[in-house]
Amino acid sequence: MKTARTGTTQDIQAMDRHFMHPWEDVTTIGQEARTVITRADGIYVTDSDGNRLIDGPGGMWCVNAGHGREEIVEAVAAQMRDLAYFSPWSVTAPPTAILAERLAGLAPGDLNNVYFTTGGSTAVDSALRFAFFYNNCLGRPDKKQIIARVGAYHGSTYLSASCSGKMLEKENMDMVEDRVHLIPNPNPGKRPAGMSVAEFCDAKVADLENKILDLGADKVAAFIAEPVLASGGVIIPPDGYFRRCHEVCRKHDVLFIADEVVTAFGRLGHTFASKDVFGVEPDMLTTAKGLTSGYVPMGALFISDRLMADIGKVSNDYKGFFSGFTYSGHPVAAAAALANLDIFDREGLLDHVQTVAPHFEQRLRALADLPMVSDVRVLGLMAGVECCLDPDHPDEDRDIAFLLEVDQFCQDNGLLLRPVYSTAVMSPPLTITTAQIDEMIGILQRGLESVFAR
Repeated sequence: MKTARTGTTQDIQAMDRHFMHPWEDVTTIGQEARTVITRADGIYVTDSDGNRLIDGPGGMWCVNAGHGREEIVEAVAAQMRDLAYFSPWSVTAPPTAILAERLAGLAPGDLNNVYFTTGGSTAVDSALRFAFFYNNCLGRPDKKQIIARVGAYHGSTYLSASCSGKMLEKENMDMVEDRVHLIPNPNPGKRPAGMSVAEFCDAKVADLENKILDLGADKVAAFIAEPVLASGGVIIPPDGYFRRCHEVCRKHDVLFIADEVVTAFGRLGHTFASKDVFGVEPDMLTTAKGLTSGYVPMGALFISDRLMADIGKVSNDYKGFFSGFTYSGHPVAAAAALANLDIFDREGLLDHVQTVAPHFEQRLRALADLPMVSDVRVLGLMAGVECCLDPDHPDEDRDIAFLLEVDQFCQDNGLLLRPVYSTAVMSPPLTITTAQIDEMIGILQRGLESVFAR
C-alpha cells in the first residue's frame, strides 16, 4: 500500500485526480499535473523533484510562524497522547480553556468571548448567525440585512460566500440574495480621474451610510469588512476608511464585524490589526489561518461583552445560541495555537515584522516603474502587484494569461507565487529576512521582465 511518503511525482499526480481541489474546473478534472510539495522548512517548500522554492503566499496567508516548527509538532503530539478529543457541548479541556483566556487578553476592547470554529469560513458564518440571534433576542426579528463589499472574500459556507464580493467566483453558485447587499469596492487605485484619495474615502464611507439608510437602519443587522481585502487582490482602503465605517455603524446601531482571518497574528505587525493599525474596536472579530500558522485547522469568533450584556438585559430567560461544530475548541488545535503564540512571544515575531516590513515595501514599490505593473499595494507583510500590459486597451483575460506565465517562470526559478486574476499576491512567512525578501522580489521582477519581453 502506498503511504503519504511513497510514490514518484507521476504516481502522486495520478492519484491526485481523485482529490477535487478548491476552485477546481470540473471540466478538466484529472488533466492538471499539479506541483507535488513533499517537505517544508522556514520560508521554503520542496517539491517531489527536489526543487526548493520560497513560499511566497505563506501557504494560504497562514504559515505565519514558518514551516517545520518542532515546537508545534511536539505540542500537537503530546496533546494527542494525553487527550485527542473532547465534546465541546458538555465538557472542556485545559488547552482550549487556556487558549480562550489568552486570546481574550490579546483581543481589542471587550472581545472577551471566544467561540472556536473549524476555520475562517465557519468563523464568519458564526458571526453572521450570531448577529441574527442577537436581534432575535432583542425582539428585532426584521433587523437581518447584511452589508459587505465588492472585492471582499469572507469564506465558502453558503452564508459567508454570499457576503463575498469576488463576482467572477459567484457566477454559477447560488447565494443568499434576500439578506446580503454589496457596496462598491474601496480600492483607491480605481477612483475616478480627478478625484482625490480623501474625496474617494468620503464617497466610500457614504456608500455604506447610504445603503444603511436605503435599507432602513431598523433592518440592517451588520456590516462585515476585512481591514485589507486580501483575496480580492490586497486592496488597501484609504486612511481612515475602516474607522469611519465603524462610526457610521455605531451611529445607526449596526454591528461591525471585522474579518481578520488574514490580517491577525502578525501579518500587519500586530496580533490584531483592527485597533492597533486601524483604530477600531469591533463588535465581533473573526480569525483563523495564523492562529495555528496553518499546522492544524482552527478558527475563532470574538464577541463583545456588550452584546452579551444587551441580550441579558432583555430577560433572564434561557437564550441558547444553537450553533456549533464537532471540532469546536479541538484540544489538538488549541495545543498547536498555544505553541504558535509561544513562538511569537519568544522570538518577537511582531517586532520582526515591523522591522522588515519597510524593506518589503521599498523593494515592492520599485516594481511600479516596470511598464507592465499598474499598481503596487503593500501593507505589513502582504502585497499585491497588479499587472496591465496596455492600460489604453484593457483586457483582463490577456493580463491574467500574462501573470500565469510569470507564475510559471517564478516557480521554475525558485518562487511559489499566487496569481489572483491579474495581481501577484505575496504573504510570506513572517520569519522572512531582508535577504530573503530581496531574493523573493528579485525572482518576481525577473519573471515580470522576462515574460513581458517575449
